[in-house]
Amino acid sequence: MILIVVKFEVKPELADQWPEITRDFTVATRAEPGNKWFEWSRSLDNPNEYVLVEAFDDDGAAPHVNSDHFQTATAEGSPMHQALVSTPKIISRQVEGEGWEEMGEMKVG
Repeated sequence: MILIVVKFEVKPELADQWPEITRDFTVATRAEPGNKWFEWSRSLDNPNEYVLVEAFDDDGAAPHVNSDHFQTATAEGSPMHQALVSTPKIISRQVEGEGWEEMGEMKVG
């Protein structure tokens, strides 16, 4: 599985609109055959920062990056591109596993 975490610093005046700005991209990515999840979170420390946690089957990330919706969303001049303060920061790693597992160090219920 390919696990990817990306931090996006959004212009303060557009931070509340980020979920709508990225909606079409998010919906299209979640519909990709190799996508396991594509989840946005907003930082508690910096309200202008969004963190994206995404995962793909081993061969799913390349088709994602080459997809029309990825190319459109990340193109210079796109609404997503124009909403950012800086180039997003990314961690992308091949990891063992097929998905989320329960945390062994903490049990609830």
